[in-house]
Amino acid sequence: MKSFYFQTYDEWHKAITLHCRLELTKTYTEARLQALQNNEDPTTKEFLQTYGEDYRKQVIHWFERAHREAS
Repeated sequence: MKSFYFQTYDEWHKAITLHCRLELTKTYTEARLQALQNNEDPTTKEFLQTYGEDYRKQVIHWFERAHREAS
């Protein structure tokens, strides 16, 4: 992975919740997981072109964790 990608869950979580001001709710995380796991989803195709498969797997793990932690 390239160095400008988030390296840890905490970095990623902070960026999503504080900088992007998104709430990592069960509904939101579930929708993102479905999209990221669908190779035909346009946003996933763009994500893969930009970041690659390894980073997608990492982000999926982070969304799975956020989903478990969501209240």
